[in-house]
This record gives sequence, C-alpha cells and structure tokens, in this order.
Amino acid sequence: MNEPVVVGVDFGTLSGRALVVRVRDGAELGTAVHEYAHGVVDETLPATGAPLPPDWALQVPRDYIDVLRTAVPAAVREAGVDPADVIGIGTDFTACTMVPTTADGTPLCELDEFAGNPHAYVKLWKHHAAQPQADRINELAARRAEKWLPRYGGLISSEWEFAKGLEVLEEAPDVYAAMAHWVEAADWIVWQLTGRYVRNACTAGYKGIRQDGAYPSADFLRELNPEFGTFVVDKLNQPIGALGDRAGDLSALAAYWTGLTAGIAVAVGNVDAHVTAPAARAVEPGRLVAIMGTSTCHVVSGTDLHEVPGMCGVVDGGIVPGLWGYEAGQSGVGDIFGWFVDRQVPPSYHELARERGISVHELLTELAAAQPVGAHGLLALDWHSGNRSVLVDHELSGLVLGQTLATRAEDVYRALLEATAFGTRMIIDAFTDAGVPIDELVVAGGLVRNPLLMRIYADVTNLPLRTIGSEQGPALGSAMHAAVAAGYYPDIRAAAEAMGADDGETYLPVGSNVEAYERLFAEYHELHDYFGRGGNDVMHRLRQLRRTALASR
Repeated sequence: MNEPVVVGVDFGTLSGRALVVRVRDGAELGTAVHEYAHGVVDETLPATGAPLPPDWALQVPRDYIDVLRTAVPAAVREAGVDPADVIGIGTDFTACTMVPTTADGTPLCELDEFAGNPHAYVKLWKHHAAQPQADRINELAARRAEKWLPRYGGLISSEWEFAKGLEVLEEAPDVYAAMAHWVEAADWIVWQLTGRYVRNACTAGYKGIRQDGAYPSADFLRELNPEFGTFVVDKLNQPIGALGDRAGDLSALAAYWTGLTAGIAVAVGNVDAHVTAPAARAVEPGRLVAIMGTSTCHVVSGTDLHEVPGMCGVVDGGIVPGLWGYEAGQSGVGDIFGWFVDRQVPPSYHELARERGISVHELLTELAAAQPVGAHGLLALDWHSGNRSVLVDHELSGLVLGQTLATRAEDVYRALLEATAFGTRMIIDAFTDAGVPIDELVVAGGLVRNPLLMRIYADVTNLPLRTIGSEQGPALGSAMHAAVAAGYYPDIRAAAEAMGADDGETYLPVGSNVEAYERLFAEYHELHDYFGRGGNDVMHRLRQLRRTALASR
C-alpha cells in the first residue's frame, strides 16, 4: 500500500503554488505553480478597460479556481503518486483579501450587472484606497475607548475587512446591497472546495477585529455610518473553524477540478504567514518568523498577552493552540526591489546582466555586496507601499536621502535592502519593548535566496537568522494542517515535529557590521519619526495633490 500524502496550496499575490507532501516525514514530492491570468488589477478594469483610481488593487476570483484546475493535478503528476493516496488538502491565502459574494458564494464581479463595477471584484491585501474609512474607524474607536483597539496596536489598517467593507457601502451602495457575504479569500477558496462556508479563526481575529468571541458592536458601526450597523450580522458573521480543523469534505466538483478523491479532508483556511510558522518549526515563543516576498509578514507566539503599539494584532491561538499569536508586517519589500529594477535601473545594467546570463537583481546584489556598510552614503524609508507596522499608515511613501551625481544603481539598491531591514528592526524593537521577547529571526519566502539581504537582516537586527530549507514554506504549512484535519496527527505541534522543514542557511551577526548599522539605524529612526509621526506631513499632502491632479484629468 502506498504511503498517505497531503496537498498544500499557497495562494500568493501573483500566483498559486501546489505542493504534495508525504505525511510521515514531510518529504516534498512534487510541486507546480500557476500564474494568475489577470495578476494584480491596479490600472484598468478587465471587463471594461476603465482606469482605476490610485491605491486600488483588485483580483479576479476565477484565477484562483484555475490554480486548483492546473497546479494541483500538475503537482500530483510530478510527485508520481496515486491521487487516491491523497488524504487531505489545505490552503492558505494572502490577507486581508476580500471577496463580495451572493448567498451561494458567487463573486459579484461574475454577474453581468456588476462586471463593470470595481467594487464588485476581489479587493487584494494591497488595496489601500480605504484609508479614509480606516482613519474614521481609528478615530471613533479611540474616542470611545473600544477595548479591542489595543489588541491591534491602537490602529486598524485600511487593508482589513471593516475598512474595505465600509468603503464598498459608501462608494458603491448597490454592490453593498447585493452582497450577501463579505468573505476572506482564505475562506472563499475553502467554500469552493467543500460547498461549506466556514470562517477561519486566524483571519477573523487578525483582520476581522474578532476578539474574545465578539466583533465591534452594532452601536459602534452605526456611529460610523447608520447603514453600517448591521454589517456583522448581515455580511460578515459565520461559524468559526479552528486552525487545523476539518472544514468539510472535498466536493465532487472540486474533485473534478483537482483530480483528487471526493470526500477527503479539507482543512480550515489560513493565512500564508501563519501556516509558515509550523513549517519552519517555529511554534515556540521567541522565534519571529518573517515571510518575505512582495511584502513581509512577521509572526511570533508568546505565552502572555501584551499590547504592542502598531502591530497588526494579537489573537489567542492565532498561530498554534495555547499561545498568543502576534502579527506585524511591512506592506512593501520584494515589491520595492522589483519596482527599482523595472523602473529605475539604467539599460546598461540590464545589458550587462544579459551578457553574463544572470538577473539584474543578482547583478545589483553582487555589486552592492562589495560595499562596506555605509559606503553608499544613502538612507531610505521603505514606505513605497505605505507602512503596515508600526505606523499603520498607507498614505506614507518612499524616500531615498543622500543621493549625489555619483550615486549608482547598486548604491540605491543596497539602501533599499537596508531600509526594509530597518523596518523589520522597528517591529522587533516594538515587540521587545512591550514585553514580547524575540530571540531568533526565522526567514521564509522567495527572498531567502538573496544572501546579501539575509546578511543585512542579521546585522541590522543583531539576531541569529536562519532560513527554512523549504522553498514552499506556506504550501508546506498548509499541507501540515491538512494532515491534522485528516486525523493523521493530533495537532499542529505534532505535525510540525514530524513534517517541519529542515533548516536552510544560518547567518550570525558580524560585530563590526552591527556597530555600523546601529549608527545608520539611529538616523533611520529619526527620519521614520519625522515623516511618520507628524514632524512633517508632506507625504500626506503629496498624496492628496496627486489625487486632485488625477481626478481633474
């Protein structure tokens, strides 16, 4: 008899990845990736070609179904296993990514009457146009001293469920009226797999402001907008599934899509960052896991409840049962590096990279690695996609200080790498200052392949850094949750012990680099507070000027 295997599917920002994993020991047997046909919709609406306003980021939900149709069967074929040996499937998603649906789960953008309305589409995590609604939520919650606000560091993000939902109500009331459910994509994909809608405890807690079993009150919501008072009851509330629970059985339709056997276990949905912690064997307190891709999410477990200014949230059992799960993050990391390479690097660098048969990223990394710390004379703020933690302000923007006529592309590239490390350092300091100890930095995601970046992070944070040996940390974590949902392991801790990835590379801080970066970080901290804490609000004013100019076209 063949050994049982599970499938994990990681729905990222640009693609979905399926991974087939042996349940006994976590061996990764086969993988496949499917790029979303529509990618990130942030310029024009697919159905009409109409331009989108600034700060919008949408997706097309059928792209997610295509991942199930293509990547899952392809991964099973590559693994060389019998589909009948798959005992469960687990999924994870970027968050907060929201889908407005009918009562049966049909996305509103698939209805002819709403195909031309951008509010009927999936609002991706990086959709930041709901910042005005987030500001009002924060102001009202602070004025009313809402007890849930400190659990989110004192600020609610424009990326989250309530801000985006209020945006739909106020800007597209017809879409809001037709919307039976406001669904996290992590739960929508499980709904498509099982035919059952179950909310996962992770996104409900971190992105849905659900604390101690309750959402914000109807009184609070009515004060925001009289029509918003029934939002929780009418659009959001749904039975909660614990992480690792069985959400349901794989439906006949989903079995047809995936080539798997109908009736196998489907795990409750989860978030890409949170499932990665057990995949990295980082389920104990003090181990901060940074999942580094287009953005970075930081998660760590703690034994006690603390209020950490500017974090994304703390949820009881939000990562593993029995511990408080803390989350923070950076809205732009790999996105910033990609933007710089695509739009700022001179053609000569691209030509040299082609001649050498390497990527421009690899070329810039090689050139930047030859520099001593501080030799470029630059300092950058990593806010090109706003600030998720600790300022929670998506109206902020990027900055590079110190450029001269001698500044080269590799100088700016290294300064941007360092800026993201400084942003992570701000998050770590916020945790430790609030009583949540951080002893080790564990890194997963595509950016672990850049050794200079890992070296910079170890030196800037002055922490031992290890990468996980799997290139598919979230998909592996989802597969582990599938093994728990199928009953093979009693809980995620046991699954992590048996199936967790081996360590990858280890980077220990270098004393001389740590000392040099301490001086640079002090300057970063001063710039951070000057532009981010009210010393100079020029970034907000520039955003408003841009909106006004674009609206007048």
